Amino acid sequence: MSASEKAKALAEQAIGKVKKEVGRAVGNESATAEGSAKESKGDLRGAKEKAKDAFKN
Repeated sequence: MSASEKAKALAEQAIGKVKKEVGRAVGNESATAEGSAKESKGDLRGAKEKAKDAFKN
């Protein structure tokens, strides 16, 4: 997994998690949904990179 792609995935996951939790805390369902989506996008990016690594070796 390239370091920059791994960093992007981790950043996306962290930002999404924070946004989701803040949305829950203030009762904003829209922010909660956006945070969940961003977190999932980060998860998918990480999975894609792991799959690429698996086929390299």
